[in-house]
Amino acid sequence: MSCIEAKRRARVGIARLRHLIAGLLALVTAATATACTTTGDDRPGIVVTTNILGDVTREIVGDQADVTVLMKPNADPHSFGLSAVQAAELEQADLVVHNGLGLEENVLRHVDAARESGVATFAAGEAADPLTFRTADDGGPEGEKGQPDPHFWTDPDRVRKVTGLIADQVVAHVDGVEAETIRANADRYAKQLTELTTWMEKSFGRVPADRRALVTNHHVFGYLADRFGFEVIGAVIPSGTTLASPSSSDLRSLTEAMERAGVRTVFADSSQPKRLAEVLRTEMGDGVRVVELYSESLTAEGEGADTYLRMMRANTTAMVTGLTGD
Repeated sequence: MSCIEAKRRARVGIARLRHLIAGLLALVTAATATACTTTGDDRPGIVVTTNILGDVTREIVGDQADVTVLMKPNADPHSFGLSAVQAAELEQADLVVHNGLGLEENVLRHVDAARESGVATFAAGEAADPLTFRTADDGGPEGEKGQPDPHFWTDPDRVRKVTGLIADQVVAHVDGVEAETIRANADRYAKQLTELTTWMEKSFGRVPADRRALVTNHHVFGYLADRFGFEVIGAVIPSGTTLASPSSSDLRSLTEAMERAGVRTVFADSSQPKRLAEVLRTEMGDGVRVVELYSESLTAEGEGADTYLRMMRANTTAMVTGLTGD
């Protein structure tokens, strides 16, 4: 082969190599652009643990950021867990909003890990002036010990307070959002919560004083009772979590308290099996009514309690009906 022919072939090979490299670069550029478009990596992201807080947060954030809610509809916040992908989402968020006070028992370690990695986190329950409930194991009503109650959302006034605090967190920690829009959204939603409180007060006003006693499947309505003037007689599960179980003495004490107070209605969460409440009805006879409420989880869309506002209105209506017999 002559030197001229060798040089020609070399030039052809170099040209082909350049075309190949250019083609590969074009493919990489196109793939990167597609990935950015489909995943929305340029948008800020907020991760919320429970679906009730998720609904509130979405009302505040609007279209200013992506809001990912980890807890599925009709789930139990005390027992739901995360996949590896969801756990990773927590550590990639701009802000994590969670309930705290021990509610999301299987998720809190992932929230802690996100905080340790530098992600801003906000515990809504801890900022909502939490109440304390006591059980026999805590020393009874007169005991000094107690447990913080995580179910603050049953009081819409506390949710209104938390709405403003979540807005503060979003403005402070999520880059790219418009502070004025976030504040306006929060103010609009706070007004709806004020209207909800007024409506609940009027509705509960129909319940006579001698019927304002509540029995639930576990301690969940302490905030509602405190806000609207009810008395919590007891719970089938004498705990703030559905993961506990009642003893025979717990059930006996509760049935005796119900008999003394003349209570014949038990409110059970719709996301939990009603077996324990049904056992209580068996203990006291068929005269006991078991009324389902949406106390700890929103439902899927169109199932009656797919937003916080609809959940509270549905619960109020069911409670008034169950306590008045209307």
